[in-house]
Amino acid sequence: MSTSTISDKLFMIRYKCDDKSHLVIKETQSCVDCVTKDCTFFCPADVYDWEAKINITTVAYENCIECGTCRIACPADNIEWVYPKGGYGMTYKFG
Repeated sequence: MSTSTISDKLFMIRYKCDDKSHLVIKETQSCVDCVTKDCTFFCPADVYDWEAKINITTVAYENCIECGTCRIACPADNIEWVYPKGGYGMTYKFG
């Protein structure tokens, strides 16, 4: 039985990052109004972070593992998610 951590599993992926995000916050006010900031908890790759000093949700799309959780878990349906364009995104390796 393997006791790998999430960090160990994230190490097993490779990501070719595009210069344009495939994740977009549709309305910044929805994030300001959001009480629970769910996106900062449900993403296994820590893509979303609430910056309270400037009232925005930052998106580290470079960390995205394309699981799609953000497409369904944002209570305000405020995250636009599309697959990265050809040649970019996740490559999984198995070891």
